[in-house]
Amino acid sequence: MERSLPPGTWWRNPDMVQKLGIASDQQKKIEDVFQQHRLKLVDLDATVKKEEITLEPLMSEDSPDESKTLAQIDKVAQARAELEKANARFLFAIRRVLTPDQWKKLQELSRPAGGPPPGRGGRGQ
Repeated sequence: MERSLPPGTWWRNPDMVQKLGIASDQQKKIEDVFQQHRLKLVDLDATVKKEEITLEPLMSEDSPDESKTLAQIDKVAQARAELEKANARFLFAIRRVLTPDQWKKLQELSRPAGGPPPGRGGRGQ
């Protein structure tokens, strides 16, 4: 699933709305999706940061405890995975509101000028 969307609340930007041909009912549905997912994404992002903060002192010890450090790395990885899955659910929900053509246009408008198409090159974006 592509993660390259314009930053912020692009569906509120009149220029983007016009370029994509988004109808007012679609705009409302996207806003609803955003509100439904927003708190969960914020919470999951905070969990990732907390787990990373917990990992820092373990990694910087003079004689790190390998098992404790690896266990904390697992917690960081799990928190990141949960955040990625929640983000994918958010994108799937937005994608269901848009037509296939609107989704393609959105991907094109999100891509940096001269950059590769989503899903090609880079880290799977």
